[in-house]
Amino acid sequence: MSETPDSTVSYPVTDGDCEHDPATGRPRPPRRAFKARGSFVTRCEACRLPALNCLCPYRVQADSDARFWLLTHPLEHNKPTNTGRLIGDVLDTTEVFTWYRTAPDTALLENLDDPRFAPFLIFPDDQPDYAERVVGPEAVGDAKCEGRIPVFIILDGTWRQARRIFRKSPYLERLPVLPLYTERRTRYHLRKPASASHLCTAEVAAELLRQTGDKTAAAVLDDYFDAFNDSYAASRRHHRIETPTPAMQRLLARR
Repeated sequence: MSETPDSTVSYPVTDGDCEHDPATGRPRPPRRAFKARGSFVTRCEACRLPALNCLCPYRVQADSDARFWLLTHPLEHNKPTNTGRLIGDVLDTTEVFTWYRTAPDTALLENLDDPRFAPFLIFPDDQPDYAERVVGPEAVGDAKCEGRIPVFIILDGTWRQARRIFRKSPYLERLPVLPLYTERRTRYHLRKPASASHLCTAEVAAELLRQTGDKTAAAVLDDYFDAFNDSYAASRRHHRIETPTPAMQRLLARR
């Protein structure tokens, strides 16, 4: 989840310790206390990484002709290993919306109706029932030529969650689907993917930027992701990184 003030994040309605369903307004049962591994680690309030290897010194912002809207599964927001927020750290036009099946985010719906934007839903083209919606990277260039702002909508969650969001969101059905074709393999160390070809959210964003011409922004996000990946992995081993990695050094040189 993005930490920038320009990002839009929708949360469930709460009343004291009671959380309410955004669709019905009815109270939900209280959740159990969060006691997952790492829940008692001292973290930086800004970057959420363990304070042992804070990421803040390496945060660098970049400019892009495109924007990102993250449609994030509710369970992803509080996961410190979520990489979607890295996109917002680098690109301050990023917006984050919480997905609820029966209660679409009104701000997202308004954005989808804004003629300034040309939204593309990032999703594989592996099923025939939406083949007519699939477009290639040239459609992004066409949108730029028309004076519209290309927007990449990334479904931020596990693959299973992303497929559910795709199938259960009628307001996404009219959007063109832009698959990401790449030979790149994931470098993400913090979660075990089902396949090496399954890139995490930040890696998908960096590759989209690269393939659509924003090579500087892609390089910054790639380095920032590597710094995050290495810092978090070292903290899990209770190891402090004393000498900045090559990616960290490149980010420091851009500050």
